[in-house]
Amino acid sequence: MFTVSDIIHLIQFYYKSSTYDTVAGDVEFFRLESLRDIEKELGVEEPPLLREHPSASLYDAAKLLIQTHARRVPLLDNDSETGHEVIVSVLTQYRLLKFIAINCSKEISQLHLPLRKLNIGTYVVRAPGDPFIEGQDPFYPIATASMSTPVFDVVHMFSERGISAVPIVDEEGIVVNLYETVDVITLVRLGAYQSLDLTVGEALNQRSLDFPGVVICTASDSLGMLMQLIKKRRVHRLVVVEGDEEERKGGKKGRLLGIITLSDVLRYLIGEACIGDNAERFRPPPTEEERQPPQTIEEHS
Repeated sequence: MFTVSDIIHLIQFYYKSSTYDTVAGDVEFFRLESLRDIEKELGVEEPPLLREHPSASLYDAAKLLIQTHARRVPLLDNDSETGHEVIVSVLTQYRLLKFIAINCSKEISQLHLPLRKLNIGTYVVRAPGDPFIEGQDPFYPIATASMSTPVFDVVHMFSERGISAVPIVDEEGIVVNLYETVDVITLVRLGAYQSLDLTVGEALNQRSLDFPGVVICTASDSLGMLMQLIKKRRVHRLVVVEGDEEERKGGKKGRLLGIITLSDVLRYLIGEACIGDNAERFRPPPTEEERQPPQTIEEHS
């Protein structure tokens, strides 16, 4: 599959080694098979080639996504007339989680518990209220940037860490925005390769007006709240900020505390695939009286 991550790797490779005119010319004749060579040059892992059959269970597909850290898996079947394999559809983390949110809420345990207590997501090591120490990253292990950070520095974070978004914080650590891989793609699609020299703040001024905004929550929000959110709107990650509880401990409302991705949520609900079926977070199947007919998931652009 050709994904946004591949484009990010291309940008990083060409930006440091070519002029704008050279890049524009090379892209016209670039062969997709050359991506493997670029990945080796950058020292990034070759993405796994995944597949699943349409008749496979959602549980098996979810385990595959967890084990490989992939965000989507193609569903392949054999054409009865030609005997050739055909791609029937692509199952994404979001569509899988939305199905679970709509149809499996009764089977999910601990919906009322706070996200951090359930260890869902990645959180900063520094405790709320602790002072910032010069020379130390106050938001480790989360990658962050400021409005003055060059776009290419963020592109490097995307490629090196295998992430798709970086929280933008001010000097006090307050989350002011989020820069995503799709923001870089927008610049490239417009032919603005040279725009990678812009600061994040300047680049955000070119962001599409239909940007849905940054979805934030606090560590004390519940898993149930998160599942309701996934049910209602397309969300790929939540930025966790300090709230009332952290403020009482000397923290500051709105300061970056963590980030939750769909992979984190899926890993909690299904369990660490390497542990096996015993790690599942689901209760026993409901009785017939408890069952509700499943709703169809509609994907909107």
